[in-house]
Amino acid sequence: MNMTKYEYLIIGAGPTGLGAATRLHEKGLKNWLLLEAENQFGGLAMSFKDDQGFTWDLGGHVQFSHYDTFDRYMDMALGADGWYTHQRESWVWIKKRFVPYPFQNNLHRLDPEDRWACAEGLLEAWQRAQGNIQHSTSNNQHPNSGSSQLIQNPKSKIQNFEDWMLATFGRGITELFMYPYNFKVWAYPPSQMDAHWIGERVSVPGLGGVIKSICTGRDEVSWGPNKVFRFPKQGGTGAVWQAIGRGLPADRVKLNCGVTGIDVTKRHVTTSTGETIGYQHLISTIPLNHLIRLAPGVVEPSRSHELRYSATNVVGVGMNGQPPEHLKTKCWMYFPDGNSPYYRVTVFTNYSPANAPKPGQQWSLMTETSESPMKPVQHDSLIEETLLALEEDGMIPDRSAICSVVHRRLPQGYPTPFLGRDAVVDPLLRAFEQHGIFSRGRFGAWKYEVANQDHSFAQGYECVERLIAGGGPEHEPTLFTPEVVNGRRNP
Repeated sequence: MNMTKYEYLIIGAGPTGLGAATRLHEKGLKNWLLLEAENQFGGLAMSFKDDQGFTWDLGGHVQFSHYDTFDRYMDMALGADGWYTHQRESWVWIKKRFVPYPFQNNLHRLDPEDRWACAEGLLEAWQRAQGNIQHSTSNNQHPNSGSSQLIQNPKSKIQNFEDWMLATFGRGITELFMYPYNFKVWAYPPSQMDAHWIGERVSVPGLGGVIKSICTGRDEVSWGPNKVFRFPKQGGTGAVWQAIGRGLPADRVKLNCGVTGIDVTKRHVTTSTGETIGYQHLISTIPLNHLIRLAPGVVEPSRSHELRYSATNVVGVGMNGQPPEHLKTKCWMYFPDGNSPYYRVTVFTNYSPANAPKPGQQWSLMTETSESPMKPVQHDSLIEETLLALEEDGMIPDRSAICSVVHRRLPQGYPTPFLGRDAVVDPLLRAFEQHGIFSRGRFGAWKYEVANQDHSFAQGYECVERLIAGGGPEHEPTLFTPEVVNGRRNP
């Protein structure tokens, strides 16, 4: 059998695979190959045009970074003049009003009764943190979970994400916003999710800051790593990864070439094009549950069922005219209320007018709806349910202006930080590494806290650094020390 063998074989040309290939190319190494099942680069970060010419991303992507290296490649990809830079303007639409994000920092926008319920809960949580009280003075029955769990005393261990919400924010904010919104996002009850992933993902307000906001009525909108972000002027987020991919040597990239099997003993893969390709080191960026199936003999196939994830349904709505006044400057909005299937809506033409085929004369909204066995979605009625909710929420003033509607479903959209995730995932990663297979990326490593585009690119980039150096996890800070990576910028 004639078989080409490579020192480094990469499966998947999304941000992680491109990060690995970019580093190999940058180091001047030549004995490597990148395989991609699709006909373009980008993976979950690719973009597409619908039949009417509107550009869509596969979800609400924005470019912000924890890494100087990532920024350098972004500049190289599109040039300094290929980007728009935006100040984030994100909002929560709740009880038929807009509240600036983060919700918990802007309680003055609520009705007095809701404002007090949230402030009272925060005060009680703060008192508990000081060890001053041990029991709630109000009814602690949670309307969503059906439990009678008390707000956690810091001396008792926080068991899950719901515990963390109650201990951090109290019952008011948890019941009004945190619980319903997070169930809509994750499609799993927060009581079934871990809390160790949170880090910079959720704003934790100080009691003094909350009281100041309530008393002064001033909006607090500057929190978060993505308060300033970039977006390509043309082609959506996928334009970035197309440019990165085109910068690689063409003879080391195979598009339209999926992997159909991996022989871990002989160290070769078979492909959808009928080839057999050998490797010394394999960097896999396909979902870990698929890798288990494709590479028999490493772990029991049933282990893949332990990995929880949610699907994402993207519904894009293109319209003639211009957005209504209340949407003209907004970036994206969160929707905790139960009338809508979506959890987030992006005014996508506010990122770039070129996301519409007739810039200035058309505009677009992009919605995201999560799905899991615990939160099913009726696909055949989702578009109509979405349009009805957009009308009810005041996002679409006139349905007759709609000129394009598209629905794209991502079978795996979010890797769930389920309870016991690390105890499941980490041994799986080690088992594959013993066979020369390094599973990395958003679903390859299953670590949501380091699953943004910059994190994913860095996972591939750093994995190559580790393999070249012949070292250990210390060469991969993004995957193995996410709390450090997310707390500072990295070279």
